[in-house]
Amino acid sequence: MDRRQVNAYALACEEIGTRELKGDKHNPDVVAYFADVGHSWVKDDETAWCAAFVGAMLERNKLPSTRKLNARSYLDWGDPVDLESARAGDIVVFSRGNPAGWQGHVGFYVRRNGTNIEVLGGNQSDQVIVSRYPISRLLGVRRWPDLNPTPTVVEDDLPRGNPIARLIETVVMALARILTNIMKQLGLGKDGPA
Repeated sequence: MDRRQVNAYALACEEIGTRELKGDKHNPDVVAYFADVGHSWVKDDETAWCAAFVGAMLERNKLPSTRKLNARSYLDWGDPVDLESARAGDIVVFSRGNPAGWQGHVGFYVRRNGTNIEVLGGNQSDQVIVSRYPISRLLGVRRWPDLNPTPTVVEDDLPRGNPIARLIETVVMALARILTNIMKQLGLGKDGPA
């Protein structure tokens, strides 16, 4: 996987807990996702923002996004990947409503869990969170082509599906969430003290 896509996924993990604000106020972080993909005219956090979130994470890591707010636009992004070959950080696209319709949902693949896929995404229960989606709704898995592969311990040194690899991945995700929550409680953001 292209290092920039790995970094986009890591950045998405740091955004866990970002949520819509209730009432007349709007979360500036959510509004910034729209601006990052060329839709600065969106000034609220109620507009569907799953595609804006994925696009912002990609763009912030120097990868092109579709720059569209339609989740299904990511079916044309990168290269298709079989579900069996999916890795944490791949882009997953799901149907919403009519499977043949235009509506959908997009996020980052975390792992397969039985008949579900765990997805890290925005606008999931009005926040950035990991949620489960049924495999039956999956429309596609996408990955940016890696022209200069950089080996990683989990992906290259351990066999895919190895319980140790899954454990390491789970621990890293949990530590990222814990660290993010501690930083928020201490009032520390990406730019230092608030």
